[in-house]
Amino acid sequence: MLGTGIIKGLYITAKNFVGTYFNPDERLTTLQYPEEAACIPENYRNFPFLIYDGSDPVEGLRCVACKMCENECPPRCISIVAERDEKGKILKRPRVFELDISVCMGCGICAEVCPFDSIKMDHHFEIATAERFDSLRLNLPQLAKSNEYFRKTHPIDALAVDTKRAEKANKAASKTQSPA
Repeated sequence: MLGTGIIKGLYITAKNFVGTYFNPDERLTTLQYPEEAACIPENYRNFPFLIYDGSDPVEGLRCVACKMCENECPPRCISIVAERDEKGKILKRPRVFELDISVCMGCGICAEVCPFDSIKMDHHFEIATAERFDSLRLNLPQLAKSNEYFRKTHPIDALAVDTKRAEKANKAASKTQSPA
């Protein structure tokens, strides 16, 4: 029958509208934002951040400047320049990692394609500034956050990533120790 979808939608809307008055536990209320913090689910994604291990955000950075996130980013808001030694050989870390959050749409593709689990989606959403351009372009020190921060904001995902990384490290260690 033509129009059953519209009728179902109107029925659900009316049921929820009337139901909030009779069942106060399910009543939809407004969150008084600055005074009350919003409960953010673990799978919430806003803007990417880079994870580093240890205490030094430069030396412990997991990113190896493979540029997969830069190549897969739909709006092209990520810019990476690999670090080079004095002979011009590319080192496995970024010298420049910039993210333009005025362009980023928060899709999370960069976090999905990262083979080293170095880029993840953040929960921080309070980013309003009075400036228009420079403050919306985040660089490496602003993007780097510790693995402890990642464990606090994404406990289930962090446990899976840490377990996978530990298994890889154990496998690599057992290969180097076993006689050939």
